[in-house]
Amino acid sequence: MEPSLAVFDIDGVVADVRHRLKYLDRRPKDWNRFFAAAGRDPVLAEGVELAREYARRHVLVWLTGRPEHLRDVTTAWLGAAGLPAELLFMRPVDDRRPARDFKSRQLARLARESPIELVVDDDPEVVERLRGLGYAVRLADWVPRSSTLRTAQEREGRT
Repeated sequence: MEPSLAVFDIDGVVADVRHRLKYLDRRPKDWNRFFAAAGRDPVLAEGVELAREYARRHVLVWLTGRPEHLRDVTTAWLGAAGLPAELLFMRPVDDRRPARDFKSRQLARLARESPIELVVDDDPEVVERLRGLGYAVRLADWVPRSSTLRTAQEREGRT
């Protein structure tokens, strides 16, 4: 029997992006500085512990709205946090769909290959969409939800 997948988001689940939100709270938004600081994200212990727990019995997959150009930074960050980074699905450079649309499409592709045991995401709109599609989903609620991050994920399709 093939192992099932545990699919985790990164930002707001295992990586604390709050220190970077200041770059999106200004006008104009400074996306370059926001993304440039991704390698300095503090670890969210609760999310990292949960990811490690699921990695013991499942294939751990990362599904993030981070843009593809952050692959090397993200892979290095995951490694430094002691997390596997082999299966990392990122947002294509020109993809500006809301996170719920991007992630539901990616999950449908993954589900054709292997059963999905659980999806963990910090975005309530993503969680609601995926639950409606029949996935077992857990809302990562260990960091207070930021309206700045919500806008970036759902309206601007940037993370």
